[in-house]
Amino acid sequence: MRVDKWLSSVNVVKRRTVAQDMVKSGVVFVNGIKAKPSKEVNVGDKITIEYLKGAKSFEVLQIPTTKTIPKSAKEEYVKEL
Repeated sequence: MRVDKWLSSVNVVKRRTVAQDMVKSGVVFVNGIKAKPSKEVNVGDKITIEYLKGAKSFEVLQIPTTKTIPKSAKEEYVKEL
């Protein structure tokens, strides 16, 4: 699954367009490497987003099979580090 689609699917960001803009701006890193919007995400990858107030890191636990997941199921797909 693409990194921008994964960020929106697991409710890290609200909309996919926001996720695409973040990736294009160069603030999203996958395993320490600056990501492109088409970067594929796999289980076990570490995703870091550098916000103005600091960075947040996430670990990919699962890849969703649907477009979005319920917010109550977020812990099954992503772990905040």
